[in-house]
Amino acid sequence: MGEGFYFVDIIVFALIAGFLVYRLRSVLGQRSGEERQRPNPYAVDRDGPPATDNVIPMPDRSRAAGAAAAVEEPFSLSAGIAQIRSADTGFDEKRFVGGAGAAFEMIVKAYAAGDTAVLRPLVSDDVYDSFAAEIRRRVAAGETHETAIDRIRSVELLEARLDGRTAVVTVKVVSDQMNVTRNAAGAVIDGDAARLLEVTDIWTFGRDTRSRDPNWLLVETRTPN
Repeated sequence: MGEGFYFVDIIVFALIAGFLVYRLRSVLGQRSGEERQRPNPYAVDRDGPPATDNVIPMPDRSRAAGAAAAVEEPFSLSAGIAQIRSADTGFDEKRFVGGAGAAFEMIVKAYAAGDTAVLRPLVSDDVYDSFAAEIRRRVAAGETHETAIDRIRSVELLEARLDGRTAVVTVKVVSDQMNVTRNAAGAVIDGDAARLLEVTDIWTFGRDTRSRDPNWLLVETRTPN
């Protein structure tokens, strides 16, 4: 009789346990194996593709570097002459070289003699101001300057270009000169009256191609570096 009571107790406990399991499933649900796994917000997905929302592609640096490394070819003398001819069909480089040599001799002699009246129509305003200032200085100091050009060895075109409507041509002039400077007493303070020197000058001439005046003006003088 006692064993029968034990058996009834087991059945009762089993029914209670089954009821509790049923209640838990109805409240929590049951995994079927098809549920999506909840992502772990702290986990790093090492196998998946990287996020692309905030990825900004960098520019093609190799192409930019290639463009920056490109070197512009130098502007040739022939191309510059062609530019000038496009604006001034009467431009002739051989005739220009001859005129540049004649202008060189006139300007050098006028500068040495302090003849500003001759200089004025042959040079630009800036060059004239520079020449006139040196002439005034010599006069104030009582100095005289003598220059004699024995011969012009060569006149060579170096550069030519069209700057807006202004034609610009640079020449190299090589000449044999005698230069001497004397003080107020007539004593030589610079140069040698008995000696010829080979002198190289680089002069730049300019002309407004729209002007009716065919003359070129000296716009810059310098010596080779």
